[in-house]
Amino acid sequence: MSQESRAVVLASGGMDSATAAAVAKEAGKDLYMLHTSYGQRTEAKELECAKAQADYFDAVDFLHLTTDHLSKIGDSSLTDDDVEVEDADLESEEVPSSYVPFRNSNLLSMAVSYAEANECGSVYIGAHSEDFSGYPDCRPQFFEAFQQVVDVGTKDETDISIEAPFTDWSKTDIAERGIELEVPYEHSWSCYRDGAPACGTCDACAFRLQAFQRLGETDPIDYSERPDYVTEA
Repeated sequence: MSQESRAVVLASGGMDSATAAAVAKEAGKDLYMLHTSYGQRTEAKELECAKAQADYFDAVDFLHLTTDHLSKIGDSSLTDDDVEVEDADLESEEVPSSYVPFRNSNLLSMAVSYAEANECGSVYIGAHSEDFSGYPDCRPQFFEAFQQVVDVGTKDETDISIEAPFTDWSKTDIAERGIELEVPYEHSWSCYRDGAPACGTCDACAFRLQAFQRLGETDPIDYSERPDYVTEA
């Protein structure tokens, strides 16, 4: 396998990273899938889904890293029991309580290490436009800046590109493309609160349900509630 044919995918277990894996696979990449448990509330379910996705995409390798520094740092409803997971507010432009301080730089750093060690030519991440409206480390400028860090911080002969193919896409765009690529969304998890069933009312559930509803499709995972986010929007 050439360096160009190998790609690391940051596999969170969610639908965005699953779709990114499908895009990389369609591009002819051999997938090295990296999943990180960092103390998030639904880490067991996310790991289960990431493993199932790795099997589905016939990944060359699946690496599961367990880190606890992000949960020890806290200040996020995903990792800190003292911070409540808020109900969905799809119109808010504030940084939500689910923001994990500087998480993507931590995850991308591990992914680049993994990529360099395995001579992979790219790292895929599923961040998209509705993410960077609230999460500063999902903005296109962040990925452009991180690319510079990769270029100067790896061996001279190393050439790793940071691929964030959905930065200008909505969740609906991602779901539509994923359905075309037959992404196994039944093996994906987005809920911030629960391991099963999904709550249906946190931000992550709301954006996900809204995407499927806009497409006239049924989200294949189980929910405690399935509000109509198309009408409410």
